[in-house]
Amino acid sequence: MNELKGKKVAILVENGFEEDELTKPREALDKAGAETKIISPAGKQVKGWRHTDWGKTLPVDLALDQAKPDQFDALLLPGGVMNPDKLRANPKAVQFVRAFFDAGKPVVAICHGPWTLIDAGVVKGRRLTSYASIKTDLKNADANWVDEEVVVDNGLITGRQPSDIPAFNRKMIEEFAEGIHEHQRPSEFAGHAMAASGVD
Repeated sequence: MNELKGKKVAILVENGFEEDELTKPREALDKAGAETKIISPAGKQVKGWRHTDWGKTLPVDLALDQAKPDQFDALLLPGGVMNPDKLRANPKAVQFVRAFFDAGKPVVAICHGPWTLIDAGVVKGRRLTSYASIKTDLKNADANWVDEEVVVDNGLITGRQPSDIPAFNRKMIEEFAEGIHEHQRPSEFAGHAMAASGVD
């Protein structure tokens, strides 16, 4: 159960994250030996959302202003409606997310979490899933959206909703254990996608 021993995982959230989409993947990561840190621009603690009402308040391990992407091996983006909507409007959060793609590091996002990926400019040509209500946003950003419980595309792992978490967690651990994915880099992926389609 130490597939991720020595790996450091950033969990980027704002207030309003869906509680199970943070706590259950984090528990799986901890069991696999990873070191996880909650990073947020929200202050010393961040409040979750549980289905239809506010949920647990969790301590923030590192303020976004102090966090450096090169300190981490991978990134987890939980969903919830409010959480990614706030993150995508925060330039520092968007830059933090983009840095993982630029470095080829694995990123997982579930439910509404992929919303932030649109603003980071990293979904074009990527195969992914999400909560159904944001599929049009992703398609409009030129993502290849599919309705599957978990989708893996060159280091980008996405899931649809809390019921998909068991499958999502398994793929997350596999991809995090593999480490750097060269085609995760937006420039590399664009070249790879064009080559695959026969475009020069």
